[in-house]
Amino acid sequence: MNQEVTDFIEALPESWHAELSAALRDVVHRAIPDVQLRIQYKKPHFLKNGKYAAAISTSKDAVSFIIFNTTGLTLPEGLFEGPPERKTIKLKRGQSVDADLLIPLVREASSSL
Repeated sequence: MNQEVTDFIEALPESWHAELSAALRDVVHRAIPDVQLRIQYKKPHFLKNGKYAAAISTSKDAVSFIIFNTTGLTLPEGLFEGPPERKTIKLKRGQSVDADLLIPLVREASSSL
């Protein structure tokens, strides 16, 4: 764990932001056991071999989870948005993290990093 990222998550003003962000961090750790974490551009970034694998971003009404290196990945219809090389899923208050969906996607996307 990276204390800077932990501090970031714990300082989020909304408890549901913190809960979703912590669950998403766990998804990345389970998908990429040797992941490196850091705060960059004022949000948590997850790297594999020095290359972006994922990031978490919060806004007033959502927690966004960005998966990088997604070109060629088969994604469920309607859940993700963004250009071919990175896809974002936005989670709103009351939603939960679907680890069974996200872990394999993060693992596959980061496999060539």
